Amino acid sequence: MDLPLVHRLTSGEGWGLLQSLPPYDESTALALGARLRAAGFEPDLVAAALTQSQLRARAVDKLGPTAAEMLLTRDGLEQATRRPIAEAHAQRFADAGIRHVYDLGCGIGSDAMAFAAAGLRVNAVDADEVTAAIAAVNLRPWTRAAVEEATAESVPLPTGEGARGVGVWLDPARRTPGVADVNGKTRRLFRLEDLSPSWDAVRDLSSRVPGAGAKLSPAFPHSRLPARAEAEWTSYDGEVVECALWWGTLVRRPGRSARVLGRRVDAVVDETMAKDADPTLAEIGRLDRYLYEADRAVIRAGLVGALANAVGGRELSPGLGYVNASHEMRLPWARRYAVTDVLPYNVKGLRALLRDRRAGRVTIKKRGVSVDADQLRRQLRLSGDQTVTIVVTRLRTTQVVLVVTPF
Repeated sequence: MDLPLVHRLTSGEGWGLLQSLPPYDESTALALGARLRAAGFEPDLVAAALTQSQLRARAVDKLGPTAAEMLLTRDGLEQATRRPIAEAHAQRFADAGIRHVYDLGCGIGSDAMAFAAAGLRVNAVDADEVTAAIAAVNLRPWTRAAVEEATAESVPLPTGEGARGVGVWLDPARRTPGVADVNGKTRRLFRLEDLSPSWDAVRDLSSRVPGAGAKLSPAFPHSRLPARAEAEWTSYDGEVVECALWWGTLVRRPGRSARVLGRRVDAVVDETMAKDADPTLAEIGRLDRYLYEADRAVIRAGLVGALANAVGGRELSPGLGYVNASHEMRLPWARRYAVTDVLPYNVKGLRALLRDRRAGRVTIKKRGVSVDADQLRRQLRLSGDQTVTIVVTRLRTTQVVLVVTPF
């Protein structure tokens, strides 16, 4: 989508067309497009409106009901911050006394919208003219929000007394420019050296105001965490979606932390909870009854020790996220299983055990091993009427299979 098409789609005839469309239905989209062209609408405007309708339908789960009024792109939607997480970002700024946020690298505006909805003044900036124009459309409901096309480094930030109550939010580009595949998606980048603005620029901008935050990849290396900053890995419904770095007044827990969010959960795990965890690993002949699996944000943050402390257990192997314990406990940031069998990884032995269990379907969880789950399922040649869950992992340095019951 180019800039002239953005303007056509968001004013006059184009906006009226977009708002008049019925809920998107893939099975009727072609016929609807034909009717609209027959009614006199330009083909490119019809195509753009139907694309927006499709993207809005996809966006509801991620961005909430406001998606029905937004302008979107495929890449922009994929990179946009999920609404509950954007609201958590905005709450952190508000709790720290920040009243004015410079959103540098705003994309389609998902975080900027959350800042504005929280009552903060927002200056949203993006280096791409089309993206900036789209963000301006999405921020139209908030009069205290302004959007401009500029690079993060070129934005003049307030200084001295003028910087009081000012914060910066950075979302550096982590994708290659241009189209990378037939769907128009660009390739992700994971190294700090590939960020735009650069990692040095991110740190420089964060030092100019009382509080700053940056949305980075979950692959952020622990060794690169700046002194006195906080790195917070966040998951939503079990998927790790970001590592946010926080500086200055926005730091709540210096060091590493994990935030586990979902439709029914909001929990935080930090380094204090993992302190002095027992480094002794579980032993294959002495496994206790319960297996716990830490949320992936906890694993990414390197805080599996917090799970071992919470349940009084021991890890199976360092950093994999599995902890064995003798008693049952409910935790919002870990899954629980009852262990029924443990055996060294061997397809023939596992096949015999599952045959005895009359297993016809098997759920395979694997971590820390190079096993191909689909190939293993074929090799097991299941034919029973029961469903069994197995965990293929390492216990110390030995590949093992645990037969478990989720609860």
